[in-house]
Amino acid sequence: MGGGIAQVVAASGRHVSLFDAAPGAAEHAVETMRRSLEKLAAKGGPAPEGVLERITPVDDLVPAELMIEAVIESPAVKEEVFRRADAVLPAEAVLASNTSSIPITSLGAVTGRPERVIGMHFFNPVPVMALVEVVRGLDTSDETTAAVVGLARDLGKTPAEARDYPGFVSNRILMPFINEAAYALMQGVSDAQSIDAIAKLGFNHPIGPLALADLIGLDTCVAIMEVLQAGFGDPKFAPCPLLRQYVQAGRLGRKSGRGFYEYAS
Repeated sequence: MGGGIAQVVAASGRHVSLFDAAPGAAEHAVETMRRSLEKLAAKGGPAPEGVLERITPVDDLVPAELMIEAVIESPAVKEEVFRRADAVLPAEAVLASNTSSIPITSLGAVTGRPERVIGMHFFNPVPVMALVEVVRGLDTSDETTAAVVGLARDLGKTPAEARDYPGFVSNRILMPFINEAAYALMQGVSDAQSIDAIAKLGFNHPIGPLALADLIGLDTCVAIMEVLQAGFGDPKFAPCPLLRQYVQAGRLGRKSGRGFYEYAS
């Protein structure tokens, strides 16, 4: 996700500093972007080198006008990123999170600039998906919201605003859908291929819920549903036992090579 976000921002003509705490991860992301850009260039997109020359891998957070965080769905990890960004980035900089479900208000609360903290939730794959869910925390200012909505449009995306409730709009609707598909599989109602075919052909979805869960990451799906369950106090959001079992087994989806389906390395 971080690489995809960097790619679309750089493609808009802006300069991007790309940081990942894992050694070599930023450089690997640049190579992944190169392959993505080559495919897009074959369809009339921008030349890869023109975009990549505006992306610089860095060893730590650096001063910038905007940070877009895309680390794992862990409140503790994200809060630490926001504390550090608050210390490093200029006072007027906006701090945005690509979180799928973690409250923007809580991220803003660990900084000295909650009015400049906002959710900027992209969808995977970022260069292809048109939506950006713009999430206002309790203290997010109108000025910050307008700036991020304008940026999303500049990036060729369609911004849709949401308030800071658990799961926002997208995952409050999507995760129960994925969860029910997992229950249907667990209870033997049908096999994975048929469940996904029914969603694709019957609901006109481009991808079935189980294949989509594999793309998102089953561990991420479980984490989001736990946020929904805790935030609303409603057991209907509890992750399906089969999802938990797959995560415990390391079957996380595409990123591990196996989830509801198996994938070539």
